[in-house]
Amino acid sequence: MTQHMLSAGVFNPIGSDATIPVITSFLVFVSVCLLWVFTLATHNDDPERLYTANRALSPAFNGFALAGEQISVVSLFATTGAVALFGYDGFATAIDSVLALAVLLLLAQRIRKSGRYTLGGLFTLRASGQGIRTAAAVVTLAVTIPMLVIQLRAGGISAALLIGRSSEAAQIICTILMGGLIASFAAVADLKGTSVLQAAKVPATVVALATVTLLALRKFDWDPGNLLAAAADNSTDPHGYFNPGLWAHTEGLGPLSKISDHIVVILGTAMLPHLILRVSAAGTQRTARRSVSIAVGLAGAYFLMLITTGFAAAAVVGSKDIAAVDANGQASPVLLAAGLLQNGSDNRVALITALACVAFLAVLTGVSSVTFAAAVSFAHDVFAQTKRKRTDLGEIRVLRSTVVVLCIVCISLSVAVHSYPVEFLATFSLSVAAACIFPVLTYSFFWSRFNRNGLLWSVYGGLFFCVVLTFFSPAVSGTSYALWPDVSFDWYPLNSPGLVAVPAAFVLGWYGSTRSTRGTPAAPRRTAVRRPPSRSMGR
Repeated sequence: MTQHMLSAGVFNPIGSDATIPVITSFLVFVSVCLLWVFTLATHNDDPERLYTANRALSPAFNGFALAGEQISVVSLFATTGAVALFGYDGFATAIDSVLALAVLLLLAQRIRKSGRYTLGGLFTLRASGQGIRTAAAVVTLAVTIPMLVIQLRAGGISAALLIGRSSEAAQIICTILMGGLIASFAAVADLKGTSVLQAAKVPATVVALATVTLLALRKFDWDPGNLLAAAADNSTDPHGYFNPGLWAHTEGLGPLSKISDHIVVILGTAMLPHLILRVSAAGTQRTARRSVSIAVGLAGAYFLMLITTGFAAAAVVGSKDIAAVDANGQASPVLLAAGLLQNGSDNRVALITALACVAFLAVLTGVSSVTFAAAVSFAHDVFAQTKRKRTDLGEIRVLRSTVVVLCIVCISLSVAVHSYPVEFLATFSLSVAAACIFPVLTYSFFWSRFNRNGLLWSVYGGLFFCVVLTFFSPAVSGTSYALWPDVSFDWYPLNSPGLVAVPAAFVLGWYGSTRSTRGTPAAPRRTAVRRPPSRSMGR
């Protein structure tokens, strides 16, 4: 398995014997999924019911769906690859993703109590005006677009590998085809329809990963110690595999670089707009907290399976062979599934097909949820707040149109940057969520003097730091894994801006609020007005 074979497009990671059965089964599964989606799609003329599923989802069902939001194609393939190639560093990233839901658990009741379900609504808890909602829309797009580009790119790469094609042309074609399928789904989806697929994805993914892990353990006489020892022996650094620092981007300034990465992953993942929308869809504050509690347990099981699959891939396939197929290790689950059973066996075909179906579900639900949340933000926070006359039907049309436009833009960007190392976009997306959303929500919920000026300073200041520090980071220039490795303007030594951007956003929020209220009394917090009961209620 060499880079020459990959560039020539002759390497088939699953074997020629499995290609036709896997493609056939995969296409049948895709057709069934799309048919199911169109069947579940509602034609409700009430935007609120469309956005929040009428807040009628049960805690258990919403918890499964919330856990499903964690199963993206990036986490499924990139996290597994990180564990397989970099050992401890990949393991730490997976743990951070579980801790992120614990942060969301702390804020779940307050988010639901507010009655708001978009960033624009939550940002107006302490201030009002179109400028606040515009800032929320800017942040939503800054989080959403890079994330969608990365997910579509990862989906195209994984789909090409799963159907036995590894050339760049095949990956681009798969990206376009899968993007088109997802756009058609997202254009008719609502929160209830996506919730069904999100909930179904959780047991399907966990069972598939557990099966792969058990088959790998069988190769080592059911002894986890032997498997871990083989993983270390087959890695690029047997002595440092279970120690921090093997991942190149964690070198930086030692522990400071790791702390910055932890801040970004934990706080950024917790503050993603589509997760906030789902928490807001709970019926009550209590059910919101219960849903997140259920999701924490399920997500923990999922990431445990990812970690064991990554170690199994390193033990069975070997880090060098995994890196030869994909430098980021995204091919590790596919190579592991292909290497566990004999060529030509029906069980091998079934295992690879199951993994292909799980990957498609991850791309379909992940991209559609992110796109839907961004479209809801634009339709509700921008279009619905304009002074011109609007209707509920018009708002829904804007929602659908925004979904289609956003998908087309992100598919085009994904194809344009396909051959470039743009994995830093995922870090940037989480950094914006951590620096622009977490400080604002924290101040809004816990500090009565937080106001409009403080919010705008925090949001745009945090966004400024994320953009500037990311651009001048080692992820963009000056390193072997950078976007432009041959030039060097990486004066900011950390891979992620979280260590600076998040505290700076907190300071700017405090400074902007105190500066604008100096010498004037603090604005009172607005409270909801209770309407008197109608006469018909007493009859």
